[in-house]
Amino acid sequence: MLLTYAPEHHFARRSIFFLIQFVYDAPVFQAFLRFLMMDFRFVKIAVFVPASHSDVVRQALAQAGAGRIGNYDSCSFSARGIGRFRPLKGAHPFIGSVVDGEGRIEEVEEERIEVICPSEILDAVLAAVKKVHPYEEPAIDVYPLLNDA
Repeated sequence: MLLTYAPEHHFARRSIFFLIQFVYDAPVFQAFLRFLMMDFRFVKIAVFVPASHSDVVRQALAQAGAGRIGNYDSCSFSARGIGRFRPLKGAHPFIGSVVDGEGRIEEVEEERIEVICPSEILDAVLAAVKKVHPYEEPAIDVYPLLNDA
């Protein structure tokens, strides 16, 4: 929508002002603006990895600088679960195989490893994880954090 401002039309000026004021006063809009203007200093990284490779991934995260909280490093949280996937044509899975264009659904004991990470080193940390992660397409989630660690 294009709004034109015509200073000679007092009514138009007031209407635009009230429209802007109404939208700005809406709590959802204000929350959205706060979200857009935030400078997220830290993110939370969650990596899903086969249990057999969790120590290698945890070590790569720590060596790349993730998992530092105050005077502590190598801080992480892990939870075990079952990961499921089916490899499709063109995939080269670490676990399972592709026959006649698709594989069967695989179930793997995995660990979800969570660490905090400064935003400015996120790319380097993700590269370090991908270098040691056994999966062709690792599942990695990154969440902005509102707190300052």
